[in-house]
Amino acid sequence: MEKSFSIPISRRDFMKLMGVGTMGMLVGTEAHSGEAAAGQMGMSGEGLPVLFAADVCVVGGGAAGTAAAVTAARRGSKVVLVERGISLGGLATQGCVFPCMPTYCDDSDTPYITDLNKRMEKQGVPPLLGVDTDTYYGGGRGQYVPEYLSYVYDEMCEEAGVNILYNTVLVGVLTDGGRIIAAVVQTIEGLAKIQARVFIDGTGDALLSRFAGVPVEKGSEKTGHNQPMSLRFEMGGIDMDRLYHQFIIKGVKEKGPFDKLAEDALRKKGRPFLQFWKWKNNEQFFQDGVARGELTEDDIVYIQAFTITGKPTVLSMNCPEMPALSFSSTEAVSYSRAVTFGRKMMRRLAGFFIKNIPGFEKAYISREASMVGVRESWRIRGKYYMEANDYLKAHRFNDAVCRSAYPIDIHDVKLDLFERLKKGEYYEIPYRALVTNEMSNLLVVGRCASGSFAAQASFRIQPTCMSMGEAAGIAAAWGIAHGCEVNVLRWEDIPADERSYVSAG
Repeated sequence: MEKSFSIPISRRDFMKLMGVGTMGMLVGTEAHSGEAAAGQMGMSGEGLPVLFAADVCVVGGGAAGTAAAVTAARRGSKVVLVERGISLGGLATQGCVFPCMPTYCDDSDTPYITDLNKRMEKQGVPPLLGVDTDTYYGGGRGQYVPEYLSYVYDEMCEEAGVNILYNTVLVGVLTDGGRIIAAVVQTIEGLAKIQARVFIDGTGDALLSRFAGVPVEKGSEKTGHNQPMSLRFEMGGIDMDRLYHQFIIKGVKEKGPFDKLAEDALRKKGRPFLQFWKWKNNEQFFQDGVARGELTEDDIVYIQAFTITGKPTVLSMNCPEMPALSFSSTEAVSYSRAVTFGRKMMRRLAGFFIKNIPGFEKAYISREASMVGVRESWRIRGKYYMEANDYLKAHRFNDAVCRSAYPIDIHDVKLDLFERLKKGEYYEIPYRALVTNEMSNLLVVGRCASGSFAAQASFRIQPTCMSMGEAAGIAAAWGIAHGCEVNVLRWEDIPADERSYVSAG
């Protein structure tokens, strides 16, 4: 480290460093639902200490960013991982997002995911009871319990030699000649910069990309609205047997795959994976709660809950879902108001469950997410732009980095519905969707990769994001070792045994 932080930088000095026009850049100037010109920050960074000089700087420690950091470090790169919270995993850990959605695709688990699954099993978190090892349920088969996952991620980073910067927020970038030369971050000591040869944007909101001037989009091309946000929570003290026998099986006539798993597990006298949600057959039950004033119409738009492996009396609530027409994941004030609104929804739902659903009589809120469940915000315009037809036509690519058959999952009943792929069919994500024309040393992974609103609704799930991150880590390390910028690197030119995924063609 070149300089130490004896005194945190003052607001006045910060403004001098940033210049008059820079503060507007922190907000950005995105179009309503089309391309968004972000521009460059244009600050010199003079006077800021260098916290790290690395080969690879990854911003965002979620599913994609952590995979990128670990993989690049395992390939010999000196890596810094910047995370604004105090645990890795993003929504899977901070957002209480459990279970991990499957790819519904055979052989989709790339080596990083396979390693992660084995580590989770060593922690005592096996695959879901009743789900066999067929990777039709690819991506971990729902076993990423938050408290174990954050520990395993720390372990993986420590073993690989990744330098993690917790409680550190990206506030800008320094660019020169179409390259990012440093990320400017706010730490507990003050402002600093991180220099690197390759930068990987795993922020989920394309923040690093926007600061670097990469074109982005947000929201639906039809409505301009983002997908609705959630504020998930957990409830403990639930009698699962009573819940299953006196509520779930009475309200469901058309049984889904999870209900079959529950029945199979109960016959074997094991602890099943259960879910309950608002079905057509029990919709009146929740409407009656609205009529009594216990719930609102917004509260019951989407209700879903899952049991958690290793927590026998706890349900993970995939709700409440804040209405997309009222709140935006890309507007600061609206986003903040959504949190308050969602917390009120959470309390109403919990109270209703306790009062009205068998098995909840002694239940309580045991955990509240520390991160809003954002399904979609900004997406970059990269060298390749994924569209709905890439999914619908099961497109394959020479530079594919992963495969998936997860459906186009848009939480908005007013939008067009898309048919699911048949079992055995899948589409691939090309490496070109992870790189840009504007910045030669930038890779973008996770839900903010290059794609349309509909395409992103499929590739946004955790295992696909992990595989994108893994590919970015490989490309970053390989490009550095061979003197090749990542946005001109051809994934298919990397030897097959050094890639995480090789397309079957």
